[in-house]
Amino acid sequence: MKIFTSILVVLALALIVFNITLLDFNHLFDSNNSIALIGIVASICAVLILLIFKVSKKIEERTK
Repeated sequence: MKIFTSILVVLALALIVFNITLLDFNHLFDSNNSIALIGIVASICAVLILLIFKVSKKIEERTK
């Protein structure tokens, strides 16, 4: 399970980088950038959820 969550974190970070390359920084809040911005926010949420899951698994292992 640790390897699987680590792979998912790496994939989410790769999606963040990919979506950053799609952004047009001159017109950041234009309608063309909205999909990339949503992808970045969703990937950040996924990373945070996966890191919280990893911490909860560590706590669960210590309490057993």
